Amino acid sequence: MCALFSYGNVKAILKFLKSLNFDLLNCDETLIRTELTSHYYRFQNSQDVIQVFITLAKLRRENITIKSLFLSGHNKENNLLEGLEVLIQKLYDINPYRSRGYQFLLGKAPTPLKPKGASALKRWLMFLRWMVRSGAPDLGRWKEVNTAHLLMPLDTHTFNVAHTLNLLTRKQADLAAVIELSQTLSKYDKSDPIKYDFALYRLGQSSENIISPK
Repeated sequence: MCALFSYGNVKAILKFLKSLNFDLLNCDETLIRTELTSHYYRFQNSQDVIQVFITLAKLRRENITIKSLFLSGHNKENNLLEGLEVLIQKLYDINPYRSRGYQFLLGKAPTPLKPKGASALKRWLMFLRWMVRSGAPDLGRWKEVNTAHLLMPLDTHTFNVAHTLNLLTRKQADLAAVIELSQTLSKYDKSDPIKYDFALYRLGQSSENIISPK
């Protein structure tokens, strides 16, 4: 939930997340609707927020975990994108609700063989970084996934710095750029290429007025 809503101003993100009662994920739909009727965040109105809680609550009632869904796709060929494809598609399958805000939140399930022009999936890849890598701010909870398979959570700051440092040639910040940058960084550390994520992001954030794509 924290990863999905992690877009926009940091203070606004934290204020919204702190307003949520995550115990509602263990409750029925009636209580979820009642408790979240006044909650909204940027592109998500109250109904969007309610429905994402309902979606994840349904998973819990069926004893399905985010981790098990991801691994069912990932473990076939150790492919991160195949894991996300299974996970995101299941989230859509379990709840028929659709809206612009809701679909922005969940994102579009990737097609691993068609990365050009596809969403960079920044918030999902950030979530996977949290779950797989160890050491603050990462949690290291998913030991079954190798850090070598992680892909870069690509935002504007990271994209700009990567171009400035000649780590990336692709001009569009899409999934193909994510794969290219991740592969480039694996030349420096093939066992954990995404360890450079925070350094690139912070450099871009602190220099946003002087660093831009070539």
